Amino acid sequence: MSKINILSPFVADLIAAGEVVERAASVIKELIENSVDAGSQNITAEIKDGGASYIRVTDDGCGMSAEDAGVAFFRHATSKLSDENGLAAIGTLGFRGEALAAIGSVSDSTMLTREKTSGIGTKLSLLGGEITELSEHGCPVGTTIIIKSLFYNTPARLKFMKSDRAESAACLKAAMQQALGHPHISFRFIRDGREEFFTPGDGKPLSAIYSLLGREIVSELIPVISDDGNIKATGYISSPPHGRGNRTNQFFFCNGRYIRSQLLTAAVEQAYKNTLLKGRYPSCVIYLEIAANAVDVNVHPAKTEVRFSDERRVFDAVYYAALGALEGKNITPAKHENADNKPADGAIASEIKGEKSPYMPAAKPSGSSDNALPWGSFFEADKKSNMPEKEEKSGISFLRSPIAEFEPLKSEINADDNKENATDMPALNESLFSGEGVATDNLAAEPDFVPVIIGEAFNLYCFVQAGNELLLIDKHAAHERIIFDRLINEKEKPGSQTLLEPVIIKADAKMLESIEKDEDIYKDLGFDAAVFGFDRVIIRAVPFGLDAAEAGETLEELSSALSNPQTAADEKRDEALKTVACKAAIKAGQHSAGEEILELAKAVLAGKVKYCPHGRPVSYSFSKKDLEKLFLRSL
Repeated sequence: MSKINILSPFVADLIAAGEVVERAASVIKELIENSVDAGSQNITAEIKDGGASYIRVTDDGCGMSAEDAGVAFFRHATSKLSDENGLAAIGTLGFRGEALAAIGSVSDSTMLTREKTSGIGTKLSLLGGEITELSEHGCPVGTTIIIKSLFYNTPARLKFMKSDRAESAACLKAAMQQALGHPHISFRFIRDGREEFFTPGDGKPLSAIYSLLGREIVSELIPVISDDGNIKATGYISSPPHGRGNRTNQFFFCNGRYIRSQLLTAAVEQAYKNTLLKGRYPSCVIYLEIAANAVDVNVHPAKTEVRFSDERRVFDAVYYAALGALEGKNITPAKHENADNKPADGAIASEIKGEKSPYMPAAKPSGSSDNALPWGSFFEADKKSNMPEKEEKSGISFLRSPIAEFEPLKSEINADDNKENATDMPALNESLFSGEGVATDNLAAEPDFVPVIIGEAFNLYCFVQAGNELLLIDKHAAHERIIFDRLINEKEKPGSQTLLEPVIIKADAKMLESIEKDEDIYKDLGFDAAVFGFDRVIIRAVPFGLDAAEAGETLEELSSALSNPQTAADEKRDEALKTVACKAAIKAGQHSAGEEILELAKAVLAGKVKYCPHGRPVSYSFSKKDLEKLFLRSL
């Protein structure tokens, strides 16, 4: 007896539907893409109950005849592809002929459509993929598709649907991606009877960005433009001071199609190299225009992953477009010989999924400077910036005069008083001096002398003399560790300070879910935060020591850490405390009083502070002997 069964078309359709329709947001995406391909100028998407009970997408596109409407929900039925030759250069968003069939097989569907040349429209109703009605019906030009009871016949898929709030946020994001990719079309999104966004459709990307991402995002953007004749990259990127704790506001479009691409993400972030703090990411909306036959979109049924025929060239186009915007110059990528398609020497260390990118920029083109501040031209125009003027000397960057910076601070401490105790300082590793110093990992429990403060460098590091040792301390890292240890060892919950004026921030789906799911953790940390409306979070209180101005940014990073699937439940509190400690610690560029530096130095010398919570060393020690070797004073 045969053990292999041939599945019925109905079961096969249900299985195939899972590849295309993962959730309500997938339905929104597919239906809007069809509306865009139909030449629409106005598109409205509406959902109820997170899309589970009701989805409607209406457009004013070309519409369909009764004949076409009757076969539109058949599997592999499409007007965008006629033979295999069309796959080599796909110029539409849809082409597989799977979306409507997949949606119709797992829902109660209704379509109203009319062509401009027809005086009457057509109504098509389906239940579980089976047509129940096909008749004439009055309706405006264009197409309206209504989806009810999504996944009613696939309980396994319905069981894994998230909360209405999370599903609604995913639908909103899917509609936003389409609206950003097509600024020439006016989009409207309605959730449970309330309009969530509207774009004017004036063809200006900045108008769409303003409507969808908000005024604050627009105020920090820098225009991007690059065109080498084959690849055109345009759009906007954020200025370096406005890095975010996640990549939520990174959007990439290829020929109008929203795509997810590690290649493009690496290209943009590489342009920010040495300008963003670790763990901070730029915002961007990048539009890539490339020949249709140079990109393969037939990679996955969702059509959000693509392959480029010349990835190196695409990488260079986006990288130099972003770099040129940051430097205030129009940089064109150097011509790239792609005969062997080999990456240049070296590699970009991409933090995306912990993988290495095999690409690095082509040879540095003329018009780009290695030593120039990448965002210098931007800050010259920004009168509000307090960035100190940078001076270049022999390849070493000083934010101030080195003589003035290293001038010893006035202190009650007398260096001569410490001579008798100088020998009490434990000897550290005295291996051959490497030029990088020795991490202070084995210090005395309590030094018997008072350290001598020499000064600060770049308002970030401080120099302290301790006996025969010169200590270089990272103020932020040391202070961060002190705060973290205090928080982790406190038996009682950290104190909380009520804000004089509550802070309201825009939140994505992950943050909204985290605020509700991890409510106890936020309260334990001293936060009083709650979901406020559809996509907002209101912050009424923050932990003691945290600046109210950083409440939104801190909460954003906290939610990102807590919603990370790789973070175990018992590690969530520690990860949250790391974020709070980092935000409450002394900031880079912040001047410190002598008393503050002295307390940091004592903690380091006592061995209480060795590494920051993220694993970086907080100090390096140079012995007198090391310095003598450096200056060739010892034989």
